Amino acid sequence: MKSNFAVRTMRAGELELALEWARQEGWNPGVDDALAFWEADPSGFLIGAIGEVPVGCISVVRYGEAFAFLGLYMLHPEFRGKGYGKQLWNKGMMLAGNRIIGLDGVVAQQENYRRHGFETAYRTLRYGGIPKVPDVEELQARQVVPVADGKLNGLIHYDAEIFPGLRHSFIRAWCGAPERRKSFIVGGGSRVRGYGTIRRCFEGYKIGPLFANKPEVALALLARLLAEAKGAPVYLDVPVENAQAVRFAEECGLSPLFETARMYRGQAPEMPLDRVFGVTTLELG
Repeated sequence: MKSNFAVRTMRAGELELALEWARQEGWNPGVDDALAFWEADPSGFLIGAIGEVPVGCISVVRYGEAFAFLGLYMLHPEFRGKGYGKQLWNKGMMLAGNRIIGLDGVVAQQENYRRHGFETAYRTLRYGGIPKVPDVEELQARQVVPVADGKLNGLIHYDAEIFPGLRHSFIRAWCGAPERRKSFIVGGGSRVRGYGTIRRCFEGYKIGPLFANKPEVALALLARLLAEAKGAPVYLDVPVENAQAVRFAEECGLSPLFETARMYRGQAPEMPLDRVFGVTTLELG
C-alpha cells in the first residue's frame, strides 16, 4: 500500500478538505480561510494521497526568499504510523529550501520539532471565552475605522515591520474581503499605528492579527473587534512575553485554553513582540 502513496501540490478545492481535517482535530479554523491561505502561496500546500485518496497534508508557505512558515501538518487517523508523515515532512522541507522556517508547535510535538532542528523563540497562549467588551475613551474609539481598499498599501507596509516575511498577497486577501472577515485600522498611509481582523470560525470567532504600536491602540482595536462577535465566543493567540496583551485578554474575560510555542529552524527573526497582541493564525504565522 505504501508504494501507492505520493505527495503532490494541492489542487483547487483540496485546501478546504485540509481545513475540514483541521476542524476535526479541534483546531477551529475560520469558515472562509481557504481563499486567503491559498493567496499566500498557491504552491505551498501539499497533499499526500494513496492513489487518488487524500490521507494527509502539510503547508510550507513561503514569504519571499528568506522566510517560510510550516503548518497544517496532519495525517488522517487511519493512516498514521505507516511512514507517510515522514514523506510529507521531507517534501515540505524541500519546499522551504534554505529559508528560515517558523511553526507554532503544540507542547506534545515540541520535542519532535527540536529533533528536526527547531528551537523555541517564545510561548503563545490561546485565550477564549465569551468576552466582555472593554470600555475605551471616545477619542480612541473614533480612531478605529474599517480597512478600505485605499488603506491596504499602508497596512501592508506596517505589517512588514512586525511579521518576519513579506505577505502582500495574503494581507490583500485577508483584510480586503469584508464579507469574509472584518478588519479595522488606526491611522493610515505611513502613519498606521495598528490593525486587527476578526473572522467567523466553526466555533465562535478568532481575532488575528492584532498588531499595535501602543497598548491603548491595541485596546481600542480589541474593543471594536470584540463587539463584532455580538456575544459569541472569541479566541485569541497571545505571545506570553507581551504581558500587556495577556492582561487585556484576561480583563476581557477570556481564559487560557492551550499553549503553543513559536519555533524556528535557522536564525530566529527579530520580532517586536510588544506590538503583537494577537498572532495572525497558527497555520500561517
